[in-house]
Amino acid sequence: MRNPFANFAVIAVAAIFALAAIPAAGQAQAYKAPRTADGKPNLNGIWQAMNTANWDLEAHAARPGLVVALGAIGAEPGGLSVVEGGTIPYLTKALAQRKENFQNRLTADPEIKCYLPGVPRANYMPYPFQIFQSDKAIAIVYQYDAAFRNVYLKDPGPAPNDSWMGQSVGRWEGDTLVVDVTGLDERTWFDRAGNYHSDALHVIERYTPLGPDTLTYEAIVEDPKVFSRPWKISMPLYRHLEKNAQIIEFKCVEFVEELMYGPYRKKTNQ
Repeated sequence: MRNPFANFAVIAVAAIFALAAIPAAGQAQAYKAPRTADGKPNLNGIWQAMNTANWDLEAHAARPGLVVALGAIGAEPGGLSVVEGGTIPYLTKALAQRKENFQNRLTADPEIKCYLPGVPRANYMPYPFQIFQSDKAIAIVYQYDAAFRNVYLKDPGPAPNDSWMGQSVGRWEGDTLVVDVTGLDERTWFDRAGNYHSDALHVIERYTPLGPDTLTYEAIVEDPKVFSRPWKISMPLYRHLEKNAQIIEFKCVEFVEELMYGPYRKKTNQ
């Protein structure tokens, strides 16, 4: 004979699991970041992405490095795509240039030459960066090459000229800091895989507190000269919690002087 309490037991167990899930979901939605003096979410801190986006924004398998003598040290780690939809929507001609960049990445990648990384790449390089925020100003300082961004809270108008890190104008949408970035130099790349852009690049960033020590970072990329449509990347950023956490200098210019200028050294007779 079928147990008359069986259905009740199943329903009761299901209800318990459903009720247990409600507080967790509610807590995630209810997170309210600490505030600065003007009531805005406090983003101050040292942050870092923990992924392989700097090697390749799209999904990629691990692969050997380009310098055989470095062995496993120079190998490139595999990783998942941080691009919404998985693939960057290149125009056909532009995709051919991307493939060429990849083939020549050992010498063509701007990172090898210690050029400033641009936006959004600066945020997911394997180095931390620090956000300084007050009720009147926001600045971002990067460990890599001492890169710096002043996030204007009042729009100063069009960027006077293109620059490596562009011009950043910020505004708040609820708890999200939205940063509109224009005037970006076309010589920067998005990653070491050769993903690139033109001088028409426009980036819209979004920094949203997800928890006490986590931000959600999103960037919408627009460039009609290279891409068939706008596309988006997203990833978490994690706060450094070490008691003595700080940005350490990585001024890499001196590390590439021989690489870039060695052939032009004046030869003297010994």
